[in-house]
Amino acid sequence: MLPPVNPQPRPFRLRWLLVLVPTVVVAVVGEVSDAIWDPTLPFPLDNLLVTGAVFLFSLITVLYAFRRIDALTSSIHARNVELEAGSTLARVLNRVSVSIAAETDLDQVLGAVASYARELLEADVAVLLLVGPDGQLVLRASDGLPPDGALAPRSVSPDAADTPDADVILAFVDPSRAVARLAAPLQRGGSTIGVLAVGSTRVRGFDADEVETLSSLAGQAVLAIEHDRLEARLRELAVVDERERIARELHDGIAQVLGYVNTKSQAVDGHLEAGRIEEARAQLAELGSAARAVYVDVRESIIGLRGPIEPGQGLGAALAGHARRVAEASRFGLELAIDPATEALRLDADAEVNLYRIAQEALTNVRKHAGADRVRLATRLDGGQLTVSVADDGRGLPPSGTNDKPGYGLRAMRERAARIGATFQVMNQVGGGVLVRVVLPLAGHAPEASPPPAASPAQTAPTAPAGTPQASASPASPPAAPPAPPPAEPGASASLAESPAEPGSPASHAAASASAGVG
Repeated sequence: MLPPVNPQPRPFRLRWLLVLVPTVVVAVVGEVSDAIWDPTLPFPLDNLLVTGAVFLFSLITVLYAFRRIDALTSSIHARNVELEAGSTLARVLNRVSVSIAAETDLDQVLGAVASYARELLEADVAVLLLVGPDGQLVLRASDGLPPDGALAPRSVSPDAADTPDADVILAFVDPSRAVARLAAPLQRGGSTIGVLAVGSTRVRGFDADEVETLSSLAGQAVLAIEHDRLEARLRELAVVDERERIARELHDGIAQVLGYVNTKSQAVDGHLEAGRIEEARAQLAELGSAARAVYVDVRESIIGLRGPIEPGQGLGAALAGHARRVAEASRFGLELAIDPATEALRLDADAEVNLYRIAQEALTNVRKHAGADRVRLATRLDGGQLTVSVADDGRGLPPSGTNDKPGYGLRAMRERAARIGATFQVMNQVGGGVLVRVVLPLAGHAPEASPPPAASPAQTAPTAPAGTPQASASPASPPAAPPAPPPAEPGASASLAESPAEPGSPASHAAASASAGVG
């Protein structure tokens, strides 16, 4: 194998030759003049001959140098034109990328791609065709077509998209506007989903740079189409996620309470038939308590269907507001320890929604299952991490190995934390009750952080003695759990089971569960 040729020595030798050759020539002419011309030619012919020889050599040298300079100038100009074309293409691709990220309308992005294709390739018309549901190519965007310039779409075989030929444009554009034409496929995952084509009214050719430019724009169009498809998919997943959340709430709340109501109504009927009026009244009182619990569940569900954080409100303020509403409805004592740096903090939408739902689920579990007198909600921003915790002084988690295991709520909180890259912990506290903590690294989750407001004494509500009303919540006196119905009446058993309730079968009242700290 021959060694690679180094392009540097040739210009280096040429420079030295331009110095040495004139020197040698002048020296030779001088020697010839002294040895031959001076003895044989009279003055001033010998001097004129020397001058003419030097002038002729100088003219040849200068002409050669000028030719070299002109060649280098042309080469530099051509390179500058190529670089300018590449820079223009890069700017256009950047503008298209920005449009893909900023525009919500796919048609506008595709229209911009067609416009850039026509402009960069100096064409008269550009069209962007996509494969429709029936496998036929359809016109999706165009530039340079007069209002009545588009032909009625003819049937185009899907094979035309798989192996796009420039003639595919003739099915959508008058042939006189596409005498010269060029097409590039739109490919995604190995399959062709469309064609980007340009046409010119004059006979011309397209060089390799223009082919590459059109292919690059076709790639940007594919990115826009894929971006729009993924956005639609994310919206679908958000709807599915919300449906699953509502299903969990219906299962854990309304369904079980309705089964509980059915059981209690049978017990009341049995007491009335036996003439036990007081026992019947006690059962009716429990039914009223269950109805109030259902009311709170439905109200929370309605609030949950809205966005968790109102415009102009921060994450910490939204969590505190929700905790106050739950405490007021459930009548347990509430202590808030909201870090001032988190009160106006805004994160990306996914992180905000999932953190809010985790805290919401934790407070719902306290209300339904914990039987707590006091709850503490805390937020802390420290070292680039946001910590949100909910602690109660209720029954705590059931011992491991029992049949009373956490259900949908705990699993949903873990899934939500994993979805945003947060660390989730749930544990029994030494003094009783359950602690739920989620820690989120803010890297990549905090596009906007408002300046923290000045701290005020009201940010942290001191813990009051049991039974004393809190400044931010209602009195800390939880409703008494409904007493168990007498076991004597057939069909009137009020078993507190965790299984889904069916009409006519025993079921648990979620607010009266005596076994789970987290549902």
